[in-house]
Amino acid sequence: MTRTNISGGSPYEPLIGFSRAVRVGNFVHLAGTGPVGAESESAEGQTRRAFEIAEKALAEAGAVFADVVRTRMYLTHVEDWQAVGRVHGEIFGAVRPAATMVVAAALLNPAWRIEIEMDAIVDAPTS
Repeated sequence: MTRTNISGGSPYEPLIGFSRAVRVGNFVHLAGTGPVGAESESAEGQTRRAFEIAEKALAEAGAVFADVVRTRMYLTHVEDWQAVGRVHGEIFGAVRPAATMVVAAALLNPAWRIEIEMDAIVDAPTS
C-alpha cells in the first residue's frame, strides 16, 4: 500500500521525525494537533483552532470530518471539558466517533489547553 506523509509545515517535523498526518490505504492518522496561533484564546477558541488545523491536514489526506472514527482530546484543565466537548459535538454530533478525553499535567506548549488526535477511514484507497 502507498504511504503518504502530510506535512503541517512545522520546523520540528524533520527534527523530531513526525508528520501532521499519515495516510496508508484507507486509513488516515492525525498526529496530536495543538492550537498553534491561538495560545491566548479560551479553551473553546483553542479547540476551534486545533480543529481548523486538523481539517486542513485531513483534507490533504483526502478525508473529511465525516470520515473520522476516533478522536483523542488532551486537556490541561479539567474544567475545560464542557467547552471542548461542545465544539467536538458541533463537528461530530452526527458522526459520533469513538472519543477519549484525558486531563494531562501539561502539553508541549504551556499555553495550550487542548491537543487533539484523530483517526479516519476513507472510502477509496489511494493507488
